Amino acid sequence: MCRFLAYSGDAIFLEDLVCKPRHSLVRQSLQASEAKTTTNGDGFGIGWYGERDSPGVYREVMPAWSDENLLALCANVRSHLFMAHVRAATGGGVSRLNCHPFHLGRYLFIHNGQVGGFGKVRRRLEAQLPDDLYELRRGATDSELLFLLLMARVQAGTAMADAVRGMLHDTRDAMLALGIDMPLRFSAALADGEQLWAVRWASDGHPPTLYLKPQRGGWAIASEPLGDDAEAWTAIAGGRLVHVRDQAITQTALD
Repeated sequence: MCRFLAYSGDAIFLEDLVCKPRHSLVRQSLQASEAKTTTNGDGFGIGWYGERDSPGVYREVMPAWSDENLLALCANVRSHLFMAHVRAATGGGVSRLNCHPFHLGRYLFIHNGQVGGFGKVRRRLEAQLPDDLYELRRGATDSELLFLLLMARVQAGTAMADAVRGMLHDTRDAMLALGIDMPLRFSAALADGEQLWAVRWASDGHPPTLYLKPQRGGWAIASEPLGDDAEAWTAIAGGRLVHVRDQAITQTALD
């Protein structure tokens, strides 16, 4: 399982969450506490919003703990909305194209979880993509495909909660139609430069961990608490979508 974090609020340096905390995401790339795989060394990525219309993205296949460029970048970039991800590959191989975040226009997306029996259901899911989005698929992961399936609904004008709900339910239905009894597990974050959404959901009632914490001037969301303040982090309930905008937060049930 991968590990990730996302932040929305007053502009801060990326290192304040990605690198500095005692149990930072860089630390989790070497030794996670709440993941089935302790080491998440199959690549990493960060995405952030600044003064341009499109977000900045940096992805690499080496482990996050060994990349000095990542530390230098996080120490010098400030952002009001950013996300970071360290990968433990469950499929698709180790390549830059398979590293998160995935991006499309203003949107950034990171994911932890799995589509059970993905090799069997992949063709059916890809057939649901409109041609223009299918042509943009670059990697081989279930994560990128779920993102594009979600974007197809958003581009069609569907509200985000309904788009996430529809994508998850249609994916689960496609798995069931092929007799796949392995679970669909989805812990993810999505942003558009102004808003941040986070989702914790699973078809078997056992979603990957995801926590929420108020920050000075904002909110942080992470797969695991980042420091010694574990009590300050609240587990997001399964089957929920969290929406953060202008430091206001709401939660919506997806089931």
